[in-house]
Amino acid sequence: MGSNGNDNTKLEEDICIHIFTVSSAMVGVCLTVIGLIRVVITLGKADTLADDLLASDALLFLTSCLLSYAALRARSFRRMHLIERAADVVFITAMVVMTVICGFITYAMSISPNTSH
Repeated sequence: MGSNGNDNTKLEEDICIHIFTVSSAMVGVCLTVIGLIRVVITLGKADTLADDLLASDALLFLTSCLLSYAALRARSFRRMHLIERAADVVFITAMVVMTVICGFITYAMSISPNTSH
């Protein structure tokens, strides 16, 4: 087994890599859902603030992605750890916000007037 400090550095790098890849993917997910919501709004089935909220959430995921990239580029372990911690907090916040937005979208779609009847 390696030394404890070396194991911690490897674990921190692994966490940063995971946050970086998932955050960038979630930016894409947010943008895709914004496009889908705009299609639904254009069809006249519902109008919601969810696309605006998702745009803000995409910015949170982008911030997390950039912070994790900065952590990977940091030269000192202490600095990497601090930046990685910030990326982690922003990422978890963005995930919670996305969950709330999903509930909001579900609610907005369920109460929207049915225009086909």
